[in-house]
Amino acid sequence: MTTQSLAPPEALPSAAPPQDLRALALRHGLTVSGARPSLPAYARQLWSRRAFITAFASARLTAQYSQARLGQVWQLMTPLLNAAVYYAIFGVLMNAKHGVPDYVPFLITGIFVWTFTSQTLTAGTRAISGNLGLVRALHFPRASLPISLALQQLQQFLLSLAALVVILFGFGEFPAPSWLLAIPALFLQTLFNTGASLVLARLAARLPDVSQLMPFVLRTWMYASGAMWSIQNLASDGRFPAGVVLALQCNPAAVYIDLMRFALIGSYTSTQLPPHVWALAAGWALLAFGGGFIWFWKAEESYGRG
Repeated sequence: MTTQSLAPPEALPSAAPPQDLRALALRHGLTVSGARPSLPAYARQLWSRRAFITAFASARLTAQYSQARLGQVWQLMTPLLNAAVYYAIFGVLMNAKHGVPDYVPFLITGIFVWTFTSQTLTAGTRAISGNLGLVRALHFPRASLPISLALQQLQQFLLSLAALVVILFGFGEFPAPSWLLAIPALFLQTLFNTGASLVLARLAARLPDVSQLMPFVLRTWMYASGAMWSIQNLASDGRFPAGVVLALQCNPAAVYIDLMRFALIGSYTSTQLPPHVWALAAGWALLAFGGGFIWFWKAEESYGRG
């Protein structure tokens, strides 16, 4: 019986140093799987997938109420039913309509505009966690998901505007030149909503509890944004310091609600708007969208892992 001698350890082939493997990969054009591209390259990748973003948004919008008997009618009924409940509670029981001309158009506009923001942010918390199969199976800019969900909510809001216009007609509000101001106001609100959705998408991807906390945050924010009551009346009542009233008026949700009311309701005048309201609206939109986009991009390679 013979035995085979083992070669000493130093005679065994050693593994190639990591730097040599990296040089070899670069020489043959190999890159790290899922590596984060530069910010300009990332923006170009998103633009090249614009057809996917719009198709994904439209498909989600169509499927949203596919199991309901009334189908897409719920896109109109949901904010209207919410407005009816809030009218009974705030307008009748709490008499929030006191001192507010055209309270029903005031309330309906506030609820519709707030619903657009609320649903966009809620969808953003599920953008990554709710599409993990897609994220893990395919390589594409992950920002496509929160952006497409924000686009879905914009499409839904535009459809629900038909009901809002009918209600405004019923209360004597007819098209006027000021209605054109709703276009830039809605554009700025959409930028803000999308940016905030990108922030929440990254947070919820790492901290799933964020989605459980959001209903409480959004409910508190809604009450602080004057969707059902007039923030301006606080200043006239003198119950709150002027600084508190100004802070409430300048919060982004209140700014976009006020701009839409100013555009669509004749009795809602510029005296009820916070100072420099358009600058505020643009500032919030650029800060949220620019900051949210960069912050989401910085974690691009981590989505769907772990």
